[in-house]
This record gives sequence, C-alpha cells and structure tokens, in this order.
Amino acid sequence: MTFVMISALFAYFFLSTYQLTEPSPLPKTFPITWSNDYKINGQKLRGFATTTNRQKLYVIYTFSSEQEKSLYENTSLAGKTYLARGELVAPSPSAHAYAFSMTDYLTSKGATGIVEIASWRYVEKQSSIFTFLAEIRHSMKKHIERTFPKALVAEAQALLIGAQDQMEGELQRAYQKLGITHLFAISGLHVALVSWLFFEGLLRIGIRKEMATAALLILLPVYGVIAGGAPSVWRAVSVVELMMLLRFLKWTLSIDDALAISFIGFVMLEPGVIFQIGFQLSYLAAASLVYSGIIFKQTGNWLSRSFFVTFVCQLLVYPLLLHHFYELSMSSFFVNILFVPLFSFVILPFNIVVFMLSYISLPLANMLFAGYEPLRNGLTHMIMEMQELPFQLWSPGKPTIWLSCVALLSVLASLYYLETRRFRKAIVALVIPAIWIHLSPMLSNETQITFLNVGQGDSIVIELPFRKAVYVIDAGGILRFEQEQWKKADSPYEVGKQVVVPFLKAKGIRTIDIFIATHADADHIEGAEEVLQEIKMKEIHVTPSSLQQPLMQELLLEANKHNVPVKEKMMGTAWHSGGTNFYYLSPDDTLYEGNDDSLVLYMQQNDFTALFTGDLEQYGEQQLIKRYGHLLANLTLLKAGHHGSKTSSSEAFVELLQPELTVFSAGLHNRYGHPHEEVVQRFVSRNLATLTTGVDGTIEIRIRANGWSAAVNEKGLVQ
Repeated sequence: MTFVMISALFAYFFLSTYQLTEPSPLPKTFPITWSNDYKINGQKLRGFATTTNRQKLYVIYTFSSEQEKSLYENTSLAGKTYLARGELVAPSPSAHAYAFSMTDYLTSKGATGIVEIASWRYVEKQSSIFTFLAEIRHSMKKHIERTFPKALVAEAQALLIGAQDQMEGELQRAYQKLGITHLFAISGLHVALVSWLFFEGLLRIGIRKEMATAALLILLPVYGVIAGGAPSVWRAVSVVELMMLLRFLKWTLSIDDALAISFIGFVMLEPGVIFQIGFQLSYLAAASLVYSGIIFKQTGNWLSRSFFVTFVCQLLVYPLLLHHFYELSMSSFFVNILFVPLFSFVILPFNIVVFMLSYISLPLANMLFAGYEPLRNGLTHMIMEMQELPFQLWSPGKPTIWLSCVALLSVLASLYYLETRRFRKAIVALVIPAIWIHLSPMLSNETQITFLNVGQGDSIVIELPFRKAVYVIDAGGILRFEQEQWKKADSPYEVGKQVVVPFLKAKGIRTIDIFIATHADADHIEGAEEVLQEIKMKEIHVTPSSLQQPLMQELLLEANKHNVPVKEKMMGTAWHSGGTNFYYLSPDDTLYEGNDDSLVLYMQQNDFTALFTGDLEQYGEQQLIKRYGHLLANLTLLKAGHHGSKTSSSEAFVELLQPELTVFSAGLHNRYGHPHEEVVQRFVSRNLATLTTGVDGTIEIRIRANGWSAAVNEKGLVQ
C-alpha cells in the first residue's frame, strides 16, 4: 500500500502543476467521435468526445428545434463521428474558491478543453464492443422510461445502469442529509449481487464451475460498461476480476494487494481520475473495510456488526467528505443500519427481477409494480420526513489541508485503539481534532467582507471577528425569461444553491444573524430562498412595502416555513456588535418604488467605513448627500449602486465619497454593459481603485486593527 500512496501523491501533484487543459488548435472543420459520457439537458447537449489525434474535448452543442432534440434523445451517440465546425472556449472561472471548477472537472476527466459547436454533419458510426454495449445501455435506459411507473424510473436507472440524471433535486438532497446517496451509486454491492446471480444461475443449469468462472470473467467488464463505468464500478469489477483470474490460475493474492493493483492501474490509465471525488471515496471506503476485519470480528451480532461497518467506513472518509462538501451527515451512522439491508436485499433485487420480467411479461411486471409502488412511495415520504429532523448535518466548514491530515491520522489512531479495545483513547483521539475543526472558523480576529461573484447580481457576506455575527446582503439570482418547454433545463442553474450556499458552508457559517434583502429585484434576492433552505437565519430585513412584490412573497413563505421573522427597516435603524456599528441610511419613506428604495447600509469599524448601496440611483444618492454628506466623505469602501449603471455613481456622489476602493458587482460580459465605461472613468480620473466581481472574481476585504487589505483569488491587491 506504500506504493499506492506514492502513486497517488505523484499523480495528484503532477496534475496540480501540469493541468491537462491546454488544447491543441482546431482546424476550420474537424471530426469528433462521441464517448458514452454525455447528457442532454434542456436545449444543450454536453459531453466528451475525441478528435482524430485522440485529444479529448468537452463538447457543447445547442439544438435548433424540438425535433432535433428528440432525435438525439432517442439514439445512442457513443461511437458516432461528426464533422464539426466550432471554436475552443476557455473554461468559465469558478465563482469562488469553494464553487464548482470547470478546469478541475476537465482535468479529472482527462480532457484538454471545451469546444462549442456551431454546426456539424453526421459522418459514420464506429463499430466496436464499447459502442455495442453503449447502445444496449441506452436501450435499457429508454426501456425503463417506457415500462416503469414514473415514480420508479429514476431509482431503477440509478440502481441498474448508474444513470442519476433524472433524480429530483429535493429528493437527492434528502438522501444527502441522511447519508444514503452511496446506495444509488453502483459499486461492490451491485457487482457482488450480479456476480452471484449469474454464477449461481449457471451452476443451476448444469454448467461446470470452471466454465461458469470463465463466463463471469467475461460478463463483469461488460456489466462495468453497461453500468456507466463510474470509478466505484471499475474498482469493484477490477478487484473481483483480478482475484478470480489469479484463483483460476492457482495463484494467491490478498484482497488489499488486489485493491492496490486496481488503484495503480486506474491512475496509470487515466491520471486525472485522482481528482474525481467518487474515485477517492470508493477506494478509501473499500480500504476501510479491508483493514477493519479485527474490529468487525469483535461484534457479537448482526446489528452491532452493521453499525460498525457503517461507522468505520464513515469515520475514515469523513475528513475527505469535509474537504469536498464541507458537511457531514450525522444520521448516516444510524440510518444506514436500516437502509443498507433494505436496498441490498429488497429494493435492488426487486429492480433487477422486475426489469428482466418487463421484457418477458409486462402485464406480470405491472402487477408487481402495483404492489411495490405504494410501498416505495411510502418509503420516500418517510425519507422526506426524516430529513426534516434537526441536527442532521455537521457543518464545520472546509478544514485546511494540514488540519484534514491531522483528522485522518486521528481516525487511524482511533481505529487502532478500537482494535485493541482501548475505547476511551479511541474517543479522545477522534474527538479532539473534530472539536478543533469545528472551532477553527471562529478563531479569526479579523472582520471579513466578501463580495461574491454571483454573475449579474449582488451578494455580500460580512463576518465579524470571532464570528460574533454574520450578515449577508442579498443572495444573487437570475432573471428567468419564459421559453418553450423543450428548452427548459431539467436542473436549472441556481445561484443561491450553487454559489452562495457552498461559500457559506465552506466558511463554516451555520447561522446568518441578519439577512438583508435590499430590494425586490431578481438579481438580488431570487437566490435567498435557496440559502434559507440550507442555512439558518435569525431574522430578515427588507425595505418597506417590498413584501408585496412576487419574489418577496416567495421569500416570505419560506421564512414562515422556517419561523424566521421578516422585519421592514428604513432610515434610522442602527445596531452595534463588538466594535462595529451599522446604520440604515435609506429609504426614508414606506412607499416602495424600486431601486431608489433599496436598503442602504453604512458600516463603521474604527477608521474603516463602508457603504453598501443596493441598486441606489442618482436621486437616492442626492438624498444621501443632503442628509449624510459629512458622514460619507472620504469613505474607505463603496459597493457601487446598480452594478455600475449610468444612472448611479454620479459625479457629485463620487466626488464627495472619494472611496479608497469601489466594488462593482456585475457579471462578466453582461447584456447591460455594467459597469458602464463612463462610470468607471469617474473613479479612474480621480485615481480611485475599482474592482469588478465579473472580471476579478470574488473579492475579499480583511479589516485588522492596523489597517485593511483586499484580495482577489487569494492574491493581495489593495493595502
């Protein structure tokens, strides 16, 4: 296993310094051949294809009509070659350090770039065993959609062929909270069950054991391809194949050596796989089971053994889970005792049997569905109820690398103590690093202000020293336009869920003391509902009379569901926390008329002053000058109004404030041209520093006793 660790570290650091995302230039027209790794979502076809020089690319194609989309949905693309016209595009930068990174994703898949297809024409279909198996997988997917009840399609596709694209987001989140998503990933359980059914079936019909073993050696790789070829599948298939082959040849090999050879082979064939979360979790979980035999032997009955299997597995992977997802399901240690046997001995076998039966006799399969579907729907309802229970998740944030290493070493030490029955030492070894991880986000003595890159929108996070309080101003959002049904994505992009929530969780922010909804525009508060579903809020501040707006109504309903008070605030409201003062400077009336009625927040900490203006425009700025001119002069930090629109940041306003740093919260290449060149020039002509989230990324301000600094992508910019 030492060689395995060396191989893993070498692959990780090699790929970290030498990214695989440097594509070769493409000619005017070029052939691409599709792999089996692609998805159709809304109007887009996305997936991986190779060029004639074996360069792997991530391909994006936009359908021109519903008929064209239907054509591609009802046929397998794997092995098909198209002569394409298109251009290479740079991967979109990640919104912040904790958000999805397209560059890392390409590296993990061994791809060298992204190409957007303008047009193409079909050339030929390559014939191979993999193409044939891909067609079988596609036909199985469509067969499940045609024959299974709608409520059971997503589960059957996930369990039988490893396709999880039809799972509802709300249900998938419930599985994550309970820590049972692994049950839907095809892995060792599925491979073992398929192997046993196939092997025993051959023996029952009179096939000799040697011939049955040889047939199984051929079947398992076939099953690996049909099951989607995920790392967990190939890990299980390769280990079983290797053990059976060597046993067939009368050689002996321990299970841990087989696992190590499988790991090394995987990394050598596709080095980027070392970055895939599924690959990391699969091998680490398998290793935990292989090396914990002594602990399992100490258990007296199946219930305690089930608990310790789950406990050991979850324990060893918890530092990795925190590193990638910033939270850990605490209930998984217990609910898996119920769900693992349930899926292993009931749900998975039923899906296998009824799937085969649906080809032989659909009426008989429908009879089984009639009895099973109500029971399965009842289980789903129970899962949704269970995930509503409090204290499901431990969310300490993303530990530093060295702290993750300490946590992993503590787990190994605790497992050693468990083997030797020194339970107190095992608990101490485990708990102390966990407490350290939990408290570490609260140890900073700096005030931090983060302007999140949420595209064309606003979201600002203010963290006071030692986490005395956390305030969030807006949560971004997308203005959604009506479009034809076939163009709508099955899983639309959600700023709150995919940008704001990951940042808050990675920072270990479990509670927002005040969420400030500056006004009722989609690009400011459409994502707030998604944040509220995941992060506790103590109270929500809104501008007067804005609650009558449709988007605010949605936020109000979610707030009522979580018993969060929603309070209208206006000029004159102030509060104090630690050494920091906060004041609302606007609006001054209760009639909501739009941007100029944004909640405007003024912040003061020693000599540092900041103004957060929402979408305030010229008229609102004039009112601030009249009332608070002396207070706003020579400001430290300004969040420019209305994303840098021509209607904001007027000459008089900029001349008075003279901010040391101005931040424009605007999307890259946005349709409105924000921030407007004329507005930026007002600051540049006065030698005032400006940053734009869409261009510079997420911007972090740190305030210390002796000064302040600004950083973009962890690089210092302003001091």
